[in-house]
Amino acid sequence: MLDMTTLMLLSVAVGLLGSLTGLGGASILTPILVFLGFPVKEAVACGMIVIIATSSGAASSFVKEKIANVRLAMYLEMFTIVGAIAGATITVIIAPVFLYFLFAAFLLTSFIGIRSSFKEQYKPPEKQDRFSKWLGLHGSYYDQAKGEVVEYRATNSFLGGAGMFVAGIAAGMLGIGAGAFKVIVHEKVLKVPAKVSTATSSFIIGMTALAGASVYLFSGLLNLTLMAPMAVGTTVGAIVGGRVLNRIHDRNLKILFLVVVTLLIAQMLYKGVTAL
Repeated sequence: MLDMTTLMLLSVAVGLLGSLTGLGGASILTPILVFLGFPVKEAVACGMIVIIATSSGAASSFVKEKIANVRLAMYLEMFTIVGAIAGATITVIIAPVFLYFLFAAFLLTSFIGIRSSFKEQYKPPEKQDRFSKWLGLHGSYYDQAKGEVVEYRATNSFLGGAGMFVAGIAAGMLGIGAGAFKVIVHEKVLKVPAKVSTATSSFIIGMTALAGASVYLFSGLLNLTLMAPMAVGTTVGAIVGGRVLNRIHDRNLKILFLVVVTLLIAQMLYKGVTAL
């Protein structure tokens, strides 16, 4: 069992990785807690608290640097919150062993389009649908790594909302924020740049996690001893990540994303097979 200091230091590293990849700290910390012997449902429930802390830390930096698109985030949150409540309710009911495989299966969606994303430079969509235009889903930010202003506009907002509802269900069930899937929806469906995708995802997952955490609170699965050091550590890590994100090239962020997701999938598949 980890002592408080070690858990806090570990959480700092997790918060940093979570904010840089857009996954959210719980996507990384939950498998670690499971590896260390914590019950999977308890790890999932505590992960929801970590998500709130990570999102708060990273989102503050992203909003300050005008990378996160707050208008887009508020629109998508309507779908993820409803999904998170439904997902958390399912987790309380089902057998724990299913969560290992669901966790790994959902993270596998992270590889959708990953090969082409290494080759592509961001290009805004030629057309923006009327609803997205009416919502004002556009923006710009200064990319420090490239030394230029990047302008963008989101499209396919109806389809993006449906995708975020699915992400909300996964977030509530697995306590991971579903950042991996949200990043895919942002980049492949809504057509926003990688850094805006990561920053906006970090903004959204906090509200999603708050909705799911309410279910776990009433079910008695929240471990208060774990929550305190994890929340502090991941918040510190997320703040640091939010400040350095804009200095890292998009390609390096994608490589980091790929490595982290691969390790998470391997860990949860192993735990699932050994639990059968």
